[in-house]
Amino acid sequence: MDPVDQLGEEIASLVKQKASRLRFTGKEDSLLAVDTPGGIVGSIYLAGLGSADGASPEPWRRGIALVVRQAGKDRHRRILILPGGAATLEVHSALAEGALLSEYSFDRYKSGLDPSEKPEPIEELLVHGGDERSLARGSMNAIAQNFARDLVNEPGNVINPAGLAERASAMAGECGLECSIFDEEKMREMGMNGILSVGAGSHNAPRLIHLVYRPSGPSRERIAFVGKGLTFDSGGLNIKPGDYMRSMKGDKTGACNVLALMKAVAESKPDLEIHGFAGAAENMPGGGAYRPDDIIRMFNGKTVEVDNTDAEGRIVLGDVLAYASSQKPAVMIDMATLTGACVVALGPYTAGILGNDTALVASFREASGRTGERVWELPMDDERLKKKIRSEVADVANNGGRYGGAITAAMFLREFVGE
Repeated sequence: MDPVDQLGEEIASLVKQKASRLRFTGKEDSLLAVDTPGGIVGSIYLAGLGSADGASPEPWRRGIALVVRQAGKDRHRRILILPGGAATLEVHSALAEGALLSEYSFDRYKSGLDPSEKPEPIEELLVHGGDERSLARGSMNAIAQNFARDLVNEPGNVINPAGLAERASAMAGECGLECSIFDEEKMREMGMNGILSVGAGSHNAPRLIHLVYRPSGPSRERIAFVGKGLTFDSGGLNIKPGDYMRSMKGDKTGACNVLALMKAVAESKPDLEIHGFAGAAENMPGGGAYRPDDIIRMFNGKTVEVDNTDAEGRIVLGDVLAYASSQKPAVMIDMATLTGACVVALGPYTAGILGNDTALVASFREASGRTGERVWELPMDDERLKKKIRSEVADVANNGGRYGGAITAAMFLREFVGE
């Protein structure tokens, strides 16, 4: 049954007349708003899903986001969604996720905000015929994503490495996760000279964060997630131009994603043992900063020649990946804002993915189609590129130059993951 026909003959006729008059065709990312003065329902919104089949969740996720934003502007507090019979369980999850994500804003530092200028927060969202478990899963995913957004958006004077560790510890306490924080002294004992070198120019010392979820019963597998956590990246002595330094509070996104993922894991309780690692540091050009030409002995014993201090993320990740490898996971996945070259190649809406396990990479690409998180695989099979990170004085150099930068960065990381 057409969802519009579920509204009753009189209202359905009103909606169809307006859709015809405005030539609303249901194009993806389009929205039709119909006011119903004097009725129980204040407004009716039609969200266009385009030509995609009804089982694809991404158009629904974006469509409900349009509805929620407009309903908030129209001062509505309650929304009933009529998805129709084509909606799958994944669609139900996407509806909850899209609704909560669309309400996100980061305005905690704005004073004197006029409440009338802000959209009305949605108090109640109902999905006709909705599956409760699917809706709960979508809500959980969105809450975790918004948690990550909050962490990413905090500036460097609010979240430094110690601050990120404190947020991780607090979240772990609330969610029942194990949490270990390694400070500068402990990392020096461990030989984590990569992350220590990157953070040496800042008075905010680095931290290594290790979160663990253990299932109540037997575990099928041990999985590790690793995140880059540069709470601010000035470029170090190879300092960034001003325009490129803006937004570098976001260089901790990988680590923030790991924290958010572990928050969701604690709630969903899979039968897997899951470890989350985050290397937090601040790359600054202080008097103690590491230099081009420095040689660093990493956690796994390999040496790195510093070619450019602004290629610092891979040095941090090298130590953290090597430490994560020592925990013997079956699968290891790292997330990082690594190389501008990847953005140049793929643009701002698609993430590059590189790996040494073709089946795992394929599963990521399949998942990206369901979640709306676009990824594209970059090749690592041309070993000629490895010459670009060759060093005459150390095992490897931290910069492979301009061409193929995302691939050579991944080849650098490959040096620290063992078998």
